[in-house]
Amino acid sequence: MGTELTRRDFVKVAGAGGAWFALFGLAGCESDASVRAAASPARVGQTWAFRSRPDLTPPPVEVTTPARGTAPGYVLAAAKNGVGEDYPAQDGPMILDNEGQPVWLRPVRDENQDAMDFRAQRYRGEPVLTWWEGVHGGFGRGEYVVVDGSYREVARFRAGNGYEGDHHEFLITERDTALIGIYGRAIRDLSSLGGRTDGAVLEGIVQEIDIGTGEVLFQWRSLDHVGFDESLYELSPDDEDAFDYFHINSIDVDGDENLLVSARRTSAVYKINRETGEVIWRLGGERNDFDMGEGAQFAYQHDARSHPDGTITLFDNRGERMDEPSRGIALEVDEDAMTANLQREYTHPTESFAIFQGNVQALQNGNAFVGWGSAPYLSEYSRDGELLFDARFPREVESYRAYRSPWKGLPKDRPAIAAESGSADRVTLYVSWNGATEVASWEALAGPGPDGLESVGSAPRKGFETTIALRTEEPYVAARAKDRSGRVLGTSEAVRPRG
Repeated sequence: MGTELTRRDFVKVAGAGGAWFALFGLAGCESDASVRAAASPARVGQTWAFRSRPDLTPPPVEVTTPARGTAPGYVLAAAKNGVGEDYPAQDGPMILDNEGQPVWLRPVRDENQDAMDFRAQRYRGEPVLTWWEGVHGGFGRGEYVVVDGSYREVARFRAGNGYEGDHHEFLITERDTALIGIYGRAIRDLSSLGGRTDGAVLEGIVQEIDIGTGEVLFQWRSLDHVGFDESLYELSPDDEDAFDYFHINSIDVDGDENLLVSARRTSAVYKINRETGEVIWRLGGERNDFDMGEGAQFAYQHDARSHPDGTITLFDNRGERMDEPSRGIALEVDEDAMTANLQREYTHPTESFAIFQGNVQALQNGNAFVGWGSAPYLSEYSRDGELLFDARFPREVESYRAYRSPWKGLPKDRPAIAAESGSADRVTLYVSWNGATEVASWEALAGPGPDGLESVGSAPRKGFETTIALRTEEPYVAARAKDRSGRVLGTSEAVRPRG
């Protein structure tokens, strides 16, 4: 493909997984030189691979329903291998665009760890990214992480009172405190259930923590308020593990400042007095306090959230023997009449069954974003339940929850670059800037030395890594990131192209 080119112009040739951009009229080459370009795929086998960031190998994300009418913002997920799966891609938080391209990647520091509940929140009036990081196997033992818009860590803390922090919940409140869930081990008489008189039990614990100091401001323990008779799971005499009768998996603040706690193994949502810890009511489960309308019943749920319009959203996992697909639902809850009616329902075209995990995020424009947990899908729906966006991980990969959120990031480090020389004076640049959301274009630079670089043309940003083909005889090259107004955001180091 030959094209007559003039200085500072460019031509774009896009291909699957990546794009090349040809720059021309460059230093060291004639203005009417002909340039040939081709696609440079970033997906290699089971992972993404980037020449400018060879240290990053996340799982690919396939968009199966292109975005239309979606809420503004990026998709936030934390990739991890599914139970029993062995997959070579890195685990960790990911910010994705609507094409499934990475915007920011943060691999976990230890391959034996996972990151979970990755989302955008606000802390001390500023937007932040948060997640839990640690080891999990049914329940977690780890730390809670907060980073700012430059991806600088501004807080990292643990659970208090000698407990290990679990991965199921990390919510920053309007008080700048953190609500977290804990699986606490206790000894109880389980003989009435066919167990030992000194049997081990896992109880659900809620802690509200001052993020800055780590002080525990409030603590609630399920064993003080919820009996074994509410559990839908039976104690197995042969099971040597602790009896996980409650299985706490979400905590939220209701409109009256009390707490909503979801427990998977009782199939119930509990409203808890934030001062006394007393249970105000139960939604669902063996001791349900509400008159449930048609279709409002749920089972083994995750992620119960309260909303200003009186609705409660949750991810209805349902049971393995129920022969019904998992779904996201919104329930209209009337606390005066004590009724709960199905307002909206979100199902996946594949009728997926998510055995565990999952969430429903109510978006400001009325849409809903659903993370399918152990099923590998990420979906957005209109208020009427129409599928507006759908993407999927490889089948071996899952994300505990997933969200869509606006986010603006400007890293403290420099853009990354790799350069390769070809025949004659042809040079290919590979440029990226992990987490930089405002980059609109890349300006290619070339010169005799790192301090003598000049602009040789520009190309629009395309995906996580932009590939730029140019012709120059200069020994050093670099790239400069610019926003939509042309403001320089950062410049890579100057490098010599590798032969």
